[in-house]
Amino acid sequence: MNRFTLLAEDGAARRGRLETAHGTVETPVFMPVGTAAAVKTLEPRDLEALGARIVLANTYHLFLRPGHERVQRLGRLHRFMSWPGAVLTDSGGFQVFSLGERTGRVKGGPGLVTIAEEGVTFRSHLDGSRQFLSPEKAIAVQEALGADVIMAFDECPPSLADRAYHERSLARTQRWLVRCRQAWREIEDRRADDPGAEQYACDLFGIAQGGLHPDLRARAIEEAAALELPGYALGGYAVGEEPAQMWEGVERDAPRLPRGKPRYLMGVGTPEDLLAGIAAGIDMFDCVLPTRTARNGLLFTSRGKVVIRNARHADDTGPIDPACTCYTCRTFTRAYLRHLFKAGEILALRANTLHNLHFYLSLMQGAREAIEQGRFQSFRRERLAAWREGDPT
Repeated sequence: MNRFTLLAEDGAARRGRLETAHGTVETPVFMPVGTAAAVKTLEPRDLEALGARIVLANTYHLFLRPGHERVQRLGRLHRFMSWPGAVLTDSGGFQVFSLGERTGRVKGGPGLVTIAEEGVTFRSHLDGSRQFLSPEKAIAVQEALGADVIMAFDECPPSLADRAYHERSLARTQRWLVRCRQAWREIEDRRADDPGAEQYACDLFGIAQGGLHPDLRARAIEEAAALELPGYALGGYAVGEEPAQMWEGVERDAPRLPRGKPRYLMGVGTPEDLLAGIAAGIDMFDCVLPTRTARNGLLFTSRGKVVIRNARHADDTGPIDPACTCYTCRTFTRAYLRHLFKAGEILALRANTLHNLHFYLSLMQGAREAIEQGRFQSFRRERLAAWREGDPT
């Protein structure tokens, strides 16, 4: 089992360390998202140089292409993607359910997604083929991929769905969590009993849903904690609610998660979201935002956001962020980056991504240092004030 150690606390903010078979992860940590076993536009050595020690891979997409069994035959994810660090895989549940939402289908009815107690039947977005994921299947797929941390299979309803829907969905998700734990334990037992099997730690994290309903969240956390899993996550935030509603919910729910286990806030978010989550006691984050916005020309800086395509940058010989030490800021001017972006050059996407991930990972490093020194709240206030007072984009 991976080992988590709580090293320091500053209010609710926590400084920890997660030791895995593929290296040590210092927390709080932001995990770059490598949807198809690759962080778009970057190489593994780029991620190492940026200081990333754990990345997220997407079970749904890898299940459909190239297939988990192929990845397993080719040496599992670490060898397949030539990544020496740790890997966390989601269960595929969010993608399955968001696919149903985007198509406008009614969940549980005819269409692209059908939910039953056994699991979820859906159609591949690649070729329309009929596919099936259950709690047991999701665990088996993630184990075949070889992740260091795997996630329970759950349903992620829109936060603003009605309470009755959340109650039904949560009850099923809780039953699925019990099945996930059983499937995970059986895999671990088989591996322990087979001297020839590849030995590595594969930790299962439970996910607490419940929308914006405090009593449902409390119930989900209590029931998940009773299963004594290696880690826990809050799911179902940043799926339709206002940021203030999310921050209020996370501030309330994070301290309820087991203190001695890593706490993960899934799919969140903006720099402001990360600082709010850390202040509430969250240890781990992931989001496509820094890489996706980089490809769209939106860059994060110590003085706020920069939209590089804007005409005001056409003759600007300064870096994106004078306070930044990333390769992009050390090498290129705003004028050149704007030219690359307007010209459709691939280098623009790569340079922007390097900068945004450096910004996110540096923010986490600063937060870790501030917690160690007992000054996280002042660190947070300073960062927020600088972003508010920053230059126009």
